[in-house]
Amino acid sequence: LHYGTLLGSRACVHMAAAAWGSGFLNALLHTANTFSLPLCQGNALGQFFCEIPQILKLSCSHSCLREAGLLVVSVCLGFGCFVFIMLSYVQIFRAVLRIPSEQGRHKAFSTCLPHLAVVSLLVSTAMFAYLKPPSISSPVLDLVVAVLYSVVPPGPLTQQGSPNLLPDP
Repeated sequence: LHYGTLLGSRACVHMAAAAWGSGFLNALLHTANTFSLPLCQGNALGQFFCEIPQILKLSCSHSCLREAGLLVVSVCLGFGCFVFIMLSYVQIFRAVLRIPSEQGRHKAFSTCLPHLAVVSLLVSTAMFAYLKPPSISSPVLDLVVAVLYSVVPPGPLTQQGSPNLLPDP
């Protein structure tokens, strides 16, 4: 399964540009909003990396409306990416099922299914981290969830030990 062969290099460039552009726009909006917040409780976080929910806890302003607007933009971008990923996997599974040999199908599925599991872990833990109600928030839970969506998925997605049938996100 080579995207360049199946889709053409132009489509691959457009998809990569859309992914990078939407990610940059989302990051730029959140960064601008975060840097405009006044911090009343110092600038020390209880984690080893900065995250928007943790920084919002340090803010003394009520930026709920701005953050809700950014959340809507992020959810729309995330949902669009999720739909695109699901449609891509449908196409991938259709192509794999057309492979005539059982060994070829097994090899393709053995690469695709772990990739899908890691993407599912990334999406589900990130959604939980950013959409959970504040009432169930605790420093330990926040740290565990942050590690699950930011440290665990990049490792398996970029392993070099097995043939990579899918491009790295």
